[in-house]
Amino acid sequence: MRVPTLAILAIVAASMASPARAQTYDPRYPVCLQAYVIRGGYIDCSYVSLAQCRASASGRGAMCYVNPYFAGRQLPARPYRARRAG
Repeated sequence: MRVPTLAILAIVAASMASPARAQTYDPRYPVCLQAYVIRGGYIDCSYVSLAQCRASASGRGAMCYVNPYFAGRQLPARPYRARRAG
């Protein structure tokens, strides 16, 4: 009984020791910039247009693309109307 308890405690301690990662894609913005740097890179989804993103990417190792998780403008749902038979 002692070994499984120690194993569970070790797993919990290891999971709490690693920092939580932030969400990469921001669903509020439609365009993302992916920059390539020496030690990896990063993704920045804070652009409202491709032109704005391309201006920021100009002259450096980066590319712009459409955010795959963009929520878009939410339209109100139309009320449901039951159809009458006949």
